[in-house]
Amino acid sequence: MMTIEEYLQDSSVIRKNRLEQIIHTIKTLYPTARESMRHKMPTFESSEGWVAVANQKHYISVYTCSAQHIDAFKLKHPTIKTGRGCINFKDKDEIPLKDLQIIIKSAMEFRHT
Repeated sequence: MMTIEEYLQDSSVIRKNRLEQIIHTIKTLYPTARESMRHKMPTFESSEGWVAVANQKHYISVYTCSAQHIDAFKLKHPTIKTGRGCINFKDKDEIPLKDLQIIIKSAMEFRHT
């Protein structure tokens, strides 16, 4: 199975830097998160929730464990493409790290009801 480091090495320089920036943000906020290559992408899990990042063909995706985590982000950043529970950053998109931190915290501290 591929490691996170190997996954990053297979990315272009621009994408690798952007992925590393997102992963660094996750690890800074949750240094004890379990890291894996679940679903063939870097995944970070806490006891409550998870986030994952993926290098797609046309963008970098940040996935969360529930669509509700990105609702406020979608309203604040309507020009950034989103899906169901994920954000897709094109290479031209700025990554708003402060807002991304809010999403990461929401997803990692998610309490299932």
